[in-house]
Amino acid sequence: MIPFNPNYFIGYVNHVNPQYVKVHFPSSVLLNKYIFSGEEFNGGLIGNFVTIEGENFGFIGKIAELDLPEKERLSLSEKAFQSSDFHPTAKVEVLLSFDYFESHKAQRTLNAFPNIGAKVYVCPKQFIQQYVMRFGLKSDQDKILIELGTLTSNKNTLVNISQQAMFSRHCAVVGTTGGGKSWSVSKLIESMMKNNTKAILIDPTGEYSELAKTETAESTILGANSCFSYKKLTIEDLFFLVKPAGRVQAPKLLEAIRSLKCIELGIDKEPKFSAFCSDGVLSKAGLNKKEYERYCYVHNTQIENGLLTFDIEKLEKQISAECVWDTDRDNINIYGARNETDLTNCISLITRIGSVRRTGILQAVLGFSQPENETCDLTKQIDEYIKNDNKFLLRIGFESIGFESQAREIVANAIGKFLLMKARNGEFKVNPIVLFLDEAHQFLNNTVVDEYFDTAALSAFDQIAKECRKYGLFLCLATQMPKDIPIGTLSQMGTFLVHRLINYSDKEAIKQACSSANAELLSFLPVLGEGEAILTGVDFPMPLTIKVNKPIIPPDSKTPIFKDLRSNT
Repeated sequence: MIPFNPNYFIGYVNHVNPQYVKVHFPSSVLLNKYIFSGEEFNGGLIGNFVTIEGENFGFIGKIAELDLPEKERLSLSEKAFQSSDFHPTAKVEVLLSFDYFESHKAQRTLNAFPNIGAKVYVCPKQFIQQYVMRFGLKSDQDKILIELGTLTSNKNTLVNISQQAMFSRHCAVVGTTGGGKSWSVSKLIESMMKNNTKAILIDPTGEYSELAKTETAESTILGANSCFSYKKLTIEDLFFLVKPAGRVQAPKLLEAIRSLKCIELGIDKEPKFSAFCSDGVLSKAGLNKKEYERYCYVHNTQIENGLLTFDIEKLEKQISAECVWDTDRDNINIYGARNETDLTNCISLITRIGSVRRTGILQAVLGFSQPENETCDLTKQIDEYIKNDNKFLLRIGFESIGFESQAREIVANAIGKFLLMKARNGEFKVNPIVLFLDEAHQFLNNTVVDEYFDTAALSAFDQIAKECRKYGLFLCLATQMPKDIPIGTLSQMGTFLVHRLINYSDKEAIKQACSSANAELLSFLPVLGEGEAILTGVDFPMPLTIKVNKPIIPPDSKTPIFKDLRSNT
């Protein structure tokens, strides 16, 4: 395959630095028309690939800028234009070097650069095709490809991406509304399903519901036909929900949780404790401290499992029962009588717990006040989905969850934490899984605030991004506002599929998080068309500007159309 076709010659290198070269055009005719892969191409040179001759290596570059020398700029006219009497220059970003004898093996390198006077050619379609048809592949074991789209510079050049390179260091799909972000997410999920690999999608709006109706997918809607059982929440999640103050309320809440877990373990069946247990509540007043602590020590594993494995309907009464003096006046080995000061301090906490339990949306989503056998527990669905070798997508719909009480953020964080624990237990190492989080800005960089204005971060997805690559749990974030994603999380993304971005802060967020996002690359972002995106990442040899193919089942993300309400048509 010839990388240097005389018919595609455009100029000579006249300046070299480590990042780019400048090219001198001997004739302006070369700017206007040339034959490209047997087809006449009039689309201009900006954004097109070029090949550059070298002494031992050839180079692939991308035209980022065209310019005209100042002395010729002043004399530019239609007559001069027709006579080709001017000599433009181009700035070309050097992307790759390749060996003349093994041109299919290209690499980024600082060991070789073009020489002054080297010839520059428009890159033939067939030559660039060999790279983008297996883009990101590194080994013979890495054979799974995603049919993503075509090059924007030539619609006939297909781009097939290594699935391993796309997701193995986490992935971010970003772009403003209407840029094609949702289409890209659908295309990636469709390709994973076609490749028989598993994905879990958290869908905040329900726009991917049709995608989950295929034979190899399943869907569940939180708050409608499933719930995330509160017994699978962690104590930290409960703190997010009820926001205890740190001085008195938090210790009393922890003690109440421990007491209720003892009830679940059967402490009320022990003769020495039975007199202190009534209606599922353990009364601390008069209870022997040493005997109680000994019981807790024996059952420490079950009590300190970090989960809410108790009857939450009893929590308010149990907190009231915990409000006693630490010791009795006459016997330091037993708990004292009721401490009215502690009870007064805990009234607001007790009220909040009651409010949380009776909030309609939280009752439906977390299964409060519902017998366990009548609920469809999401955690069980996730476990069954992971074991099912015939299902490759689980869509978790949030469309029935309102925005009050930070229910969405807390439940999404709980799901992330549940998957994080499974990853840490090694359940995804053999068969990795990708967690897609759409509208990620709604769930990341969020905090909850208690009545004393102390904050606590919802950090499950941040932890997944930072530690779960080695466990086989990969994260794919989709957002129109990358500036709202924590920079620590965004910097863990190894692959970026960037659609149109206009906001300066959004572009700067990408620049800070992506090592290959230089000024030349960012300059293309505001002018990208619908469905066009820049693909870049640490496992890809160079950035690509692509047109993402339309998914077979597009998401329901169309903008409603205004109508004339008085029209008869």
